[in-house]
Amino acid sequence: MISKFSSLFFELRESLGMSFIAIRANKMRSALTTLGIVIGIVSVTLMGTAIEGLNRAFKDNISKIGADNLYVQKFAWFQNDNWWKFRNRKDIKMEHFYAVQNQVSTANLITPVVGTGISVQYRSNDVAGVFAVGTSDQFFPLNNMNVEYGRLFTEAEAFGGRPVVVIGSEVAAKIFPQESGIGKNIKVGSHTYKCIGILEKQGSFLGMFSLDNRVFLPINSFFPRYGSERGIQIHAKAADPKNLDETAEELRGILRKARRVPPNQEDDFAINQQDLFIQTFNAIGLVIAGIGLFITTLSLFVGAIGIMNIMFVTVKERTKEIGIRKAIGAKRRTILLQFLIESSMLSLLGGLVGIIISYPLSLLINQIIPTSMPILIVLISILISLLVGVISGLLPAMRAAKMDPVEALRYE
Repeated sequence: MISKFSSLFFELRESLGMSFIAIRANKMRSALTTLGIVIGIVSVTLMGTAIEGLNRAFKDNISKIGADNLYVQKFAWFQNDNWWKFRNRKDIKMEHFYAVQNQVSTANLITPVVGTGISVQYRSNDVAGVFAVGTSDQFFPLNNMNVEYGRLFTEAEAFGGRPVVVIGSEVAAKIFPQESGIGKNIKVGSHTYKCIGILEKQGSFLGMFSLDNRVFLPINSFFPRYGSERGIQIHAKAADPKNLDETAEELRGILRKARRVPPNQEDDFAINQQDLFIQTFNAIGLVIAGIGLFITTLSLFVGAIGIMNIMFVTVKERTKEIGIRKAIGAKRRTILLQFLIESSMLSLLGGLVGIIISYPLSLLINQIIPTSMPILIVLISILISLLVGVISGLLPAMRAAKMDPVEALRYE
């Protein structure tokens, strides 16, 4: 048993040495042969880093919605096939919020939300395209938001319509570049508000918009200044995340009654939650992964054909050498192993070059979409390159192993 292992080890070592010699002797041919594998592995690695980066970014961003949050809105997320039907629904009003606030028992936080695009000004610093949110004091704990400086407004300030404002970190950096904004009067649109708080940085949501480019006003200060006829959203946090469906059903029952929806008609509002984002993202991710897999498979197939072709040429060129080796006692297994290792080494070298190229490329792509290259993706890429080398070298290696030594020695 020990002698068999030692014999196999010797054959592997000898085959590796011969493979290196053969590859080094034909540097240009080897480089061109591995080009297909390089392109294939770059495709595999970049696809993997992009999918992994998007998954991580999505999980990080989706956590900002909250697994136990419910959003009562006029429109349903991702299901607006009949847009006119949703558009013609009655707006959700403050009277509906008060009905929910007074009757709901399975939610521990509930807040009205209304918003509009606006400009914010302090002295000569003017910022356009800011999103002004009218809400209550419960909006902040419901969305896990904290102040970095100052304080949040209270329930009395929210429903009393006090002219106070809490601003996002991006807005603060633009209108107060060199001083603290706490206690300063700023213009939100054409109205003056006292800045009482600056929020901690939150980043962006799915790369689509900045969560820090917002200002938060007391709900009953927002309506008289920016339009009392605006519809609202109602955000609620379930007291127990395990009973989220129960909370959604309770909200549905209260709202149907408050909005006088007849028993035989469907809801004229939507209750949205995190799961809708996850389902949609997973569906999109599956399509992207499928397209990426097709492109990657095609690239690797082209690379494998290139290695197989060059290995057939190599076997043909070294026919006499194969004949001599078999004549002095080399086994079929030894010849098979020699050419399999050579094709695997070619493919592995292409894979390593592909990974080296992929890393800086992934950093460039990260400027557009999030990417991440964990060690698992690198290991998978190396494994794939080895597998491609073994598969593409199998037929040429079998042909070499089956050669008749007498015929091989006659070959010129």
